[in-house]
Amino acid sequence: MSLSQSVTETVTAYRTLVVEGHEGVRRARLLSELTLLGFPLRRPPDDLHHLDPARPYRDLLAAPGRLVIDGGIIGELVYGPLRRGRSRVTWIQALDFAEAVAEREGALLHLTGYEPDAGQDHHVERHDVEQDVGHGDDGSETAAAALAYERVFRTLAQHVPVVSVRLAPAPADTAVEQACHIRTPAPRQPQHQESTRQLTVG
Repeated sequence: MSLSQSVTETVTAYRTLVVEGHEGVRRARLLSELTLLGFPLRRPPDDLHHLDPARPYRDLLAAPGRLVIDGGIIGELVYGPLRRGRSRVTWIQALDFAEAVAEREGALLHLTGYEPDAGQDHHVERHDVEQDVGHGDDGSETAAAALAYERVFRTLAQHVPVVSVRLAPAPADTAVEQACHIRTPAPRQPQHQESTRQLTVG
């Protein structure tokens, strides 16, 4: 099943999309559908640049036209501390990257959930998680990463639009309601406030 009209209208309003989410979320189908919508797929190198992690991403963003980037330096902010005790990407670099995406009329797509089979639709929604980064209720890396991603995207949403996309299982022949929830940067003011735009189709 292809993306719904509401989701399509949401993502096509942007010129740049950066797809990011915790390991285990299968994104191949979503990336294929975005490519069909006119977003050529670009993948950064597997390893971060040892001196300037953001450099390959700046090079990708310098290309003309629409594009979708599979993965980004955002994942290092999550898995670096979990696996190595520190992130090789600083918050300054991550915020600079987020602002560069915003300047290129772009958004970050935060993927959550799992895609167990091909019979699946895409739900786009906002999640508000107030906990700080931790090890999750069950102590697993997956739960810790999910909480960490929520914190990271809440922070980045002050600088670039964030579209949360939940991949949830659904029967292949069943139409599934799709809702778009978008976190957008607040107007430049002394204190940042988060605003939300919501589209619902049902």
